Amino acid sequence: MNICVVALGKIGLPLAVQFASKGHRVIGADVSERVVQLVNDGAVPFPGEADLDVKLKEAVAAGLLSATTDTASAVAESEAVVVVVPLFVDAEGVPDFGWMDDATRAIARGLKPGTLVSYETTLPVGTTRNRWAPMLEEGSGLTAGKDFHLVFSPERVLTGRVFADLRRYPKLVGGIDEASAEHGVRFYEAVLDFDERADLNRPNGVWDLGSAEASELAKLAETTYRDVNIGLANQFARFADTAGVDVTKVIEACNTQPYSHIHQPGIAVGGHCIPIYPRMYLWNDPAATVVRSAREANAAMPEYAVDLLAAAYGDLTDVGVLVLGAAYRGGVKETAFSGVFPTVEALRKRGAKPYVSDPMYTNEELAAHGLPGYDGEPVTAAVIQADHAEYRTLAPADLPGVTVLVDGRRVTDPARWTGVRRIVIGG
Repeated sequence: MNICVVALGKIGLPLAVQFASKGHRVIGADVSERVVQLVNDGAVPFPGEADLDVKLKEAVAAGLLSATTDTASAVAESEAVVVVVPLFVDAEGVPDFGWMDDATRAIARGLKPGTLVSYETTLPVGTTRNRWAPMLEEGSGLTAGKDFHLVFSPERVLTGRVFADLRRYPKLVGGIDEASAEHGVRFYEAVLDFDERADLNRPNGVWDLGSAEASELAKLAETTYRDVNIGLANQFARFADTAGVDVTKVIEACNTQPYSHIHQPGIAVGGHCIPIYPRMYLWNDPAATVVRSAREANAAMPEYAVDLLAAAYGDLTDVGVLVLGAAYRGGVKETAFSGVFPTVEALRKRGAKPYVSDPMYTNEELAAHGLPGYDGEPVTAAVIQADHAEYRTLAPADLPGVTVLVDGRRVTDPARWTGVRRIVIGG
């Protein structure tokens, strides 16, 4: 099979490599000439994805994977097209379809009869049928569901472990019609492998959800669930602080029975998915008060962490405060919607002098994100924002002068912090 993957980012490139590993010929299309050149050289354009460097070299060397900036020509050579172009949204979740519109128009120019088009980028419910189908039809002169097949199949993987997640989780597919769904299922069965899952009520593999809308909602629902659950955990934690209770012991106890699955509280919910997709869901369903309240609760946590610091330290005016961790989660070099930004802003509002340190970033890289790097300036307080593994062994000797530490991720060892006031969220 000839396959085109549109957008060779942190999800698209591993997908292209996975498809090639099954013996298919894959053409990756990307607007970046730099990315295209690197991929054609067998070089990974970004760090941190397990096994990608080796698998990419193998695919390119075998002649099964190449890249181009000409999306239309790549589509014209392909029997299946998988679209993983970023969809940008603002803080309120209002989508900016600009890049995806451009990519869809380019796909339409190369679309030929019989081709399967699968969108994997998370979308508001109804987008595949009501936006992409007409756009593809207009640009190609073909009819969706008759001349070509159209499905939505959400990516359900985390960067850093894409290949493992592709095997572990069922691949969800929803078509604009029954024939499209059948083609989508057959396609993904030909390009993916699945682990056996005894915990599932049916075999792991490709699951047809019955419609593109159901598949779109499934992705929004599973990510929104996490945000709502974390929001509830954060509210429990804030109450626990007033009651003198350790919320983690409470959560551990609750989760010993099968009807409780409370997540962990923390200083921030960041990344491309969890802070954004609930807003996208609200764009579809503005009456969803539970979703809105949870998003507001989670967005308030960085300022709450700074409130805890001020309550323990006192007046923060002109106080040097080191924020540890710019990444949105440990071990990932990515600042998308990271809690570092509102944490720094909350410190500045209280008159503090914030600095940021992260083992994955240089000060120059931090400055490019508008963050004040740390060069050994005097600091007397610190806030842990990301759960990097390096912070597990952190001790007062590593932060001389610090008298108060707010560990927003409970990553430090309390036994190491005698002599320094260590505060965690939720007791």
